[in-house]
Amino acid sequence: MGLVFGLLWLFNIFLECIHCQGVYAPPTVRIIHSGHACNIEEERYTERVYTIREGETLELACLVSGHPRPQIRWTKTSGSASDRFQDSSVFNETLRIIQIQRHQGGRYYCKAENGLGSPAIKSIRVDVYYLDDPIVTVHQSIGEAKEQFYYERTVFLRCMANSNPPVRYSWRRGKEFLSQGSDKGVEIYEPFFTQGETKILKLKNLRPQDYANYSCIASVRNVCGIPEKNVLFKLSNKTASPTIKLLVEDPIVVNPGQSVTLVCVTSGGEPTPTLTWVRNTDELSKKSRLNGGTLTLPAISMEEAGVYSCVASNNVGNPAKKSTAIVVRGLKKGRFWITPDPYHNDDNIQIGREVKISCQVEATPPEELLFSWLKNGRPLRSSERMVITHTDPGTTNLDIIDLKFTDFGTYTCVAALKNGGIPEVSIDVNISSTTVPPELTVPRGKSLMVVQESDTVDLQCLVSGKPKPIILWSRADKEVPMPDGSLQIESYDGVLRIVNVSREMTGTYRCATSQYNGFNVKPREALVELTVQYPPVVEPVFTEIRQGLGRAFTLNCRVLRAHPSKVLKYEWKLGTRLLTMGQFDQRDETDYHVRALNREGYGEYTCEVTNEAGAGACRFLVTGRAYAPEFYYDTYSALWQNRPRVYGFKLQWTQQNPLSVDRIVAYRLGMKQTGQSRWWEQEIPMEGAIAKGELITHNLTELIKPEAYLVRLTPITRFGEGDSTDRIIRYSAPVNPHLREFQCSFEDEAVCMFTQDKTDDFDWTRHSAATRDTKYTPNTGPSSDRAGSKQGFYMYIETSRPRLEGEKARLLTPTFNVAHKSPYGTVTAAPTYCFGFYYHMYGKHIGALNAYLRQKGHSGSDSSLWNLVGNQGDRWKQAKVNIHPIASFQLVLEGIRGPGIEGDIAIDDVTIEEGECKDPPPNNLRSLSPPTTPHIWQFLVTLTLVFVDLQR
Repeated sequence: MGLVFGLLWLFNIFLECIHCQGVYAPPTVRIIHSGHACNIEEERYTERVYTIREGETLELACLVSGHPRPQIRWTKTSGSASDRFQDSSVFNETLRIIQIQRHQGGRYYCKAENGLGSPAIKSIRVDVYYLDDPIVTVHQSIGEAKEQFYYERTVFLRCMANSNPPVRYSWRRGKEFLSQGSDKGVEIYEPFFTQGETKILKLKNLRPQDYANYSCIASVRNVCGIPEKNVLFKLSNKTASPTIKLLVEDPIVVNPGQSVTLVCVTSGGEPTPTLTWVRNTDELSKKSRLNGGTLTLPAISMEEAGVYSCVASNNVGNPAKKSTAIVVRGLKKGRFWITPDPYHNDDNIQIGREVKISCQVEATPPEELLFSWLKNGRPLRSSERMVITHTDPGTTNLDIIDLKFTDFGTYTCVAALKNGGIPEVSIDVNISSTTVPPELTVPRGKSLMVVQESDTVDLQCLVSGKPKPIILWSRADKEVPMPDGSLQIESYDGVLRIVNVSREMTGTYRCATSQYNGFNVKPREALVELTVQYPPVVEPVFTEIRQGLGRAFTLNCRVLRAHPSKVLKYEWKLGTRLLTMGQFDQRDETDYHVRALNREGYGEYTCEVTNEAGAGACRFLVTGRAYAPEFYYDTYSALWQNRPRVYGFKLQWTQQNPLSVDRIVAYRLGMKQTGQSRWWEQEIPMEGAIAKGELITHNLTELIKPEAYLVRLTPITRFGEGDSTDRIIRYSAPVNPHLREFQCSFEDEAVCMFTQDKTDDFDWTRHSAATRDTKYTPNTGPSSDRAGSKQGFYMYIETSRPRLEGEKARLLTPTFNVAHKSPYGTVTAAPTYCFGFYYHMYGKHIGALNAYLRQKGHSGSDSSLWNLVGNQGDRWKQAKVNIHPIASFQLVLEGIRGPGIEGDIAIDDVTIEEGECKDPPPNNLRSLSPPTTPHIWQFLVTLTLVFVDLQR
């Protein structure tokens, strides 16, 4: 008895240890595929490679485990190092790209994290396969040998096609395939510097028979079902590279608004060249019209000026190209400046001194630009005292020597183009006794501007002088941009208006005179200081605090920044009730302490911090609401079915932060069928306190097949209801696509997605002993399913007539994707699975039962795994065999009819499990392990040995 009690004591300690560890676990992740994959390869020491044809649908699923349920994120880097991250991240278990394109190939990462340990990351490289149409280009060379007086003409046919994987080329002349050495006059080779990209067919010393139709066939060896593509080129004695003529002038000078037509014609080339037009290597304007070699530009604008090129190509030799320039005539508005006498220190204009007026205009074409000067509206000619000169392109100067009183007046600079057609540009400059250089000042009281954030402010500089120049505003720190993002802003009235001022705009602003439209003298400058006040910025802006009754806690509000920052006041409130108030001293934070929380203490606490510019507030919601439960998604064999029309589900969850609030007394469980509006609810009472990480279980029964259900779970405390959490429960036949374990007892009409082979002689039948007619088949077949139930189902072959001896029935499992166990996502050896099933082979005419492995990419070569012939008695027996698939696979169960009708063969309880088969198999042994403790029995054995040793 002492030994028994000791074992129970040790067992309780062990369970408590499991209980304290809980089921929290960091994430693990695996990537599986579906969709239209051509192939899945395992590159040693790198990663999995998923091959898909361009235009198909990419579908990758990220299978995760871990608790709490990990969040999943898909990201992608492209295949080349020059490309950066692209394609938005996908927060979902399944990544689906419809009609995938070649640029979407690359390495895809699935990242799962739940806050425990490091994130789990797996990657798979997606290789997009494609084959473009091939292109043949032809080059000719002519060699001369003077002594023998003959010419040798050699032709090179180069074939190229964009593809992945690398293309394989072949050449055909007419219907004859060409290969290296098949014809002495033909040489086929790949240039070293473009190896794998092209294949050249060289025709040496061209012969009459070489004039023929040549086909280049590009193939990627039918990978992904991509068919080969070919291109035909006809080689004749007329084959020649293109030549063209332009039937236009060069350059073409036009006025804005005119229509321009460019004509390009071919003057030679075989095959007939195709003609295209380009502008400055860019695309043509949208309003241009192209008809063969004729390009029309209606109502041309100055923006459409440039070099236009006609390009002719026929894939023989180099393309022919000829160009012409279109010049659109025009004048852009000009500017002026006044330069005082450089031989005097001051910048004034006085009688007896020299003064120069400069005028600048941009003209197209510049050689057509003509300047003229007027004084008071009358033409002015160059003289000894009025010297007119032209300097830089587009600039004219009027030097007035020894200024006299009679020289005062309005001078006009007129710019025009030869032959007219373009409006003239005129600029007036007044020279008088009131013409004085500028002075720049800041109005009184405007040197320091203090505003509040989001206001509108005007920074102002007063400019005097005649003429008044343009004012340029900039930041005193030249590296800092202006509010509109530019480095400089022009102002004609000296005012810089800033709308919606922000704190980043605080600083010193400089206003300065421009030399244009004013005096060409040293710029005058002034400074304006802008200070932007803003309310306090505090943290936290909002925080939710969950507390149980009677507990103490502290609220803290901290000021990050404020302007002005010296006079800061604070007020603590609960709702609208004032709790305390004060003023900041040296600290930048304030606390409020709650010694024992009561029911009136629940609510929103506010700490409001104020200065001259406004207020900032920290908000705290203190509540007794329990946190949401966390559903456990890694339950082993969560779904079960023991009746044909209903199923059950083991619902498991943990409670998030259960000790932060009052004890959870119950959970409200709500359920409804998806797509329906009616809810069904019940309460699940909880005895005692729930520990962190404790796994809670509740079985859901009477769920109707194949309906899905929305389940909502809400914790309840004496405060009231807490946060709810939802999950969807879906019915599925017991098929696990990533194949950790597969079980099928054929209880469901969908028979676990098994299918009948379409190439066999007859089908397997789903049946139960309760409905089987034994009138014509005595002494054969099972009297119950493998579990002993007459209502249970199994699959069998019916060998009654019209079946004949030797006829076969084949049953196929679903297709399974191989799950690799290497921690690096690579394959060091083929994975091992244990394939098991129960068979019943009773009757004197029993034929044979065979099992095969069918792998993707091994068409027509099923591998034999297991076979048995003849009567094995009236009982169910189990078969198990290890399999080592290296690609997606199916298992084939083949029943062969024997010589008579007493030869029914049945199968039941098909299983596929990871790892080696155990021998002998553990018949009906149910594991007592919780999800995180798979070795409890080994542990108990160890404990027993230790205890016995202690007893001794």
